[in-house]
Amino acid sequence: MRVLGVDPGLTRCGVGVVAGDPGRRLTAVAYDVIRTPAEADISLRLLALDQQITVWIAEHQPELVAVERVFSQHNVRTVMGTAQASAVAITAAARAGVPVAVHTPSEVKASVTGNGRADKAQVGAMVTRLLGLDAPPTPADTADALALAICAVWRGSALRKLEQGRLAATGGLIR
Repeated sequence: MRVLGVDPGLTRCGVGVVAGDPGRRLTAVAYDVIRTPAEADISLRLLALDQQITVWIAEHQPELVAVERVFSQHNVRTVMGTAQASAVAITAAARAGVPVAVHTPSEVKASVTGNGRADKAQVGAMVTRLLGLDAPPTPADTADALALAICAVWRGSALRKLEQGRLAATGGLIR
């Protein structure tokens, strides 16, 4: 399975592609951060994000795009920018016909570290270990994007198995 993880942000949007299956070694295919200048018009920043995420989808052909669910923060301006970047990622995936999974930060942290309240350093360390990287990806946005992709590989597989079991139990009928 190949998953593109997107850690949404207007100034820095982390992107990372992970390939693998649960119970087998995962591989980091590519990771980076998409940057937009804070002084640029919001419409141009969102357009730039859309264009770059579209390139990542076309280049890496993910089976799934995993996006971090926006959560409430104290800074409304930050939440708005993050929500807008998240919507751009979801729209780019939909346009390409790629399914989207949305995970909360605590789901991702728990999946990767075993602790839903893990800090950035713990997430970076576990991403490094799980993907066999020489050093933690920087900036932290790239580590977060890779963590999202790892979470989606692991959780997506479990959800597919549950769905297959449900379909088998109902004779393939959707109830």
